[in-house]
Amino acid sequence: MSIKKLPRLLIGAIQSGAGKTSVTLSIVAALCAKGLKVQTFKVGPDYLDPTYLSILSGRACYNLDGWMMGKEYVIRLFKEKSSQCDISIIEGVMGLFDGAQPDSITGSSAEMAIWLKAPTILILNAHGMAGSIAAIVKGFCGFVPDLPLRGVLANYTGSENHKIWLEKACSSRNLAPVVGAFPRGAFKGFSSRRLGLVTASEQMLGNQERSELVGIAEANLDIRGLLKIAGAVEPSTIPEIPKSRPRGVRPMRLGIAMDEAFHFYYQDNLEALQGCGFELVRFSPLKENTLPENLDFLYIGGGYPEEYAKELARNIGMFASICEFAASLKPVYAECGGLMYLSRGMELDDGSKHEMVGLFPAWTRMRRSFKALRYCEVTFEKDSILSREGGRIRGHEFHYSEITDFQDDDNWQRVYSVKRPSQNFTFREGFQRSNILLSYIHLHFASNPEALNRIASVCSKQT
Repeated sequence: MSIKKLPRLLIGAIQSGAGKTSVTLSIVAALCAKGLKVQTFKVGPDYLDPTYLSILSGRACYNLDGWMMGKEYVIRLFKEKSSQCDISIIEGVMGLFDGAQPDSITGSSAEMAIWLKAPTILILNAHGMAGSIAAIVKGFCGFVPDLPLRGVLANYTGSENHKIWLEKACSSRNLAPVVGAFPRGAFKGFSSRRLGLVTASEQMLGNQERSELVGIAEANLDIRGLLKIAGAVEPSTIPEIPKSRPRGVRPMRLGIAMDEAFHFYYQDNLEALQGCGFELVRFSPLKENTLPENLDFLYIGGGYPEEYAKELARNIGMFASICEFAASLKPVYAECGGLMYLSRGMELDDGSKHEMVGLFPAWTRMRRSFKALRYCEVTFEKDSILSREGGRIRGHEFHYSEITDFQDDDNWQRVYSVKRPSQNFTFREGFQRSNILLSYIHLHFASNPEALNRIASVCSKQT
């Protein structure tokens, strides 16, 4: 154990669309330009915003989710990763108090701020507003106990005089100060597609884009004031980082699909698998014709397979390689986009159909609006590669596609009993046949030691 001060800020907002991502990116860029090592985090089950934060900071971004992961795990992960840097920036999710249910802050940015005692900066759209900003800030300050709201960022402001009025409105009532104001049009918009932003790339955040973000921050933010707020925290006890636990005579080789079509993975899930003795071997279903050699476990996560359906359909060599691996009875696990890829095929928005691997005897069909967006708790009704019967793992689902032409039979069984925190009923999912497990639900197993032990145990028996 060691004691260390961990400067940190949580960037929240009064609602989605207030500019959290753009503002957070500008802050991260400005801090990195000053030579600081910045550790980034993203509240909630988001795979896309972390790609921008990772590229700008030069370090992996980690998700923090109170509902999926639990308080103990969240605090431990935050301390472990933050202790290696000068400052941590946490991007919130939706509005500050929006979480798993409307009558609770569970899963919200506010819950995270309270757990981590993270000084919080509130972003709001100040267009057409002056003194009313004080009423909003006062309401947010007093809504729940112990919320460390320390500053306000006004977005979409109209002029320097507008900024002054906003500052006076808050200061005259002894509220959290306005520490920055971004005028309308300060930020360029980021491209988006289904599920949110387009995944970030080095080309999208090159030197010019970084310089622009730094310039925006320096022109419109009190960066020194933000650093002072971030540093006004008590020292933290830092736990020792556990060492990897190699199993067997060699590391087990986990083949993980990673390319433009498949890249939705939680960073700590991958690191937890490495800690269990897995060597992560990346491969591209888009660009490679066969799986890597000597794999013990195949993991195909989510992404945008529908955007690359034609290219995936042409790669029949990879189809054959995956089918051969599955026939060896070694474990195969796929989530969401991975399920779509292992199905018989995909039907796109335009009605075109593209055959896929064919392990799962069903088709998937894209819809124009999302099919599901919610948290899920999975209880296993049968033994599986992820859990023994009765085990529970939490996760989330967010997808625009649906399964069609599937018939339950003795070969394929639904082994998940799924409950959503916002609903009172359960449904059955998690399609299993022997060594294969497919689902639309993205599970967070890094926060579940029993699941990690089960995965390692099942795979070690195959080596």
